[in-house]
Amino acid sequence: MADTPAEYIQHHLQNLVFGAHPERGWIIAQNPEEVAQMGFMSINVDTMGWSILMGLVFILLFRMAAKNATTGVPGKLQNVVEMTVEFVEGMVRDTFHGRNPTIAPLAMTIFVWILLMNSLKWLPVDYIPGIAHALGAPYFKIVPTADPNGTFGISIGVFILIIFYSLKVKGVGGFTRELSLQPFNHWLLIPFNLFLEILGLLTKPLTLALRLFGNMYAGEVVFILIALLPFWAQWTLYVPWAIFHILVIPLQAFIFMVLTIVYLSSAHEDHGHAAHSP
Repeated sequence: MADTPAEYIQHHLQNLVFGAHPERGWIIAQNPEEVAQMGFMSINVDTMGWSILMGLVFILLFRMAAKNATTGVPGKLQNVVEMTVEFVEGMVRDTFHGRNPTIAPLAMTIFVWILLMNSLKWLPVDYIPGIAHALGAPYFKIVPTADPNGTFGISIGVFILIIFYSLKVKGVGGFTRELSLQPFNHWLLIPFNLFLEILGLLTKPLTLALRLFGNMYAGEVVFILIALLPFWAQWTLYVPWAIFHILVIPLQAFIFMVLTIVYLSSAHEDHGHAAHSP
């Protein structure tokens, strides 16, 4: 797949991209130059495919647990699902101060889905790309959260919900007053307040996406570098790094979930009126 270490690293960090080439029409990119020419009209097939697959795995596992649930001695899958549900519900109770039955299912979906996508990092870096290359795919990157397109997709969805609930709970006037009269409640400082508040609002999806992407991408790079070492030395470093990711992988899913709950809780706070259910 690659002749030099630099080509090997580049190969493993390049997504399988399908898009519109200005000269060749719709193609699967064979090199980074073709990817650069595609522009906006393209899709990272591997990121999209693995994201959907992990979403289906999440739905299947929880559906199996629900269908086979028993009031007697629970099985291992039911135990794991119940612990996950209780954990997320506890976080929502402690963190979310509004009234919205959608928040807990949303938080659980985000946590489990990101956890499953992050967990793909434990697969040896050469296995799936090697199979994909043998099947004719020039590039194949399997960790969706190591692609900024994947993390920004989730964070933009959260951002849309923040705006939606801010407008629904506070109204257009209330949301506008919140942006223009905080932190300084004086009409002369409205431009300064708007700058601060809009900047803070826009940084929410940015920090959500970049934090998750940065941690997953850095971990992926280290796994790739370890794979370049002689075989006898790989396991000496691979095992400790994989064990370290037993903490990193769920931690990043947890942080994304908690920040989502915090941001949506803030969106439900109506400082000008009594809080009401959306």
